[in-house]
Amino acid sequence: MTSAPMPHFHATVRVGLRASVLDPAGDAVCAAALRLGHSAIQSIRIGKAIEVQLEAPDAATARRQLESLSAQLLANPVMETWSLELHHQEN
Repeated sequence: MTSAPMPHFHATVRVGLRASVLDPAGDAVCAAALRLGHSAIQSIRIGKAIEVQLEAPDAATARRQLESLSAQLLANPVMETWSLELHHQEN
């Protein structure tokens, strides 16, 4: 008897600086955008998006694993915040 395959999930973890943390890279990009004539730009904050593929028995378990990974490894809680998008993938 074969067991059912473990569900696959795809997640995007977005990490960015807290609002209270200065973002010199974002400021530099904003200044360059203004010099290029993009006068509507008011501010730019630089962050990162991390794509994760994983197997888990269900979405709740996958979310718990990703939340732990994000809080412990992917983001520095002193200066960064993170958000998570989780999607089920067909095998």
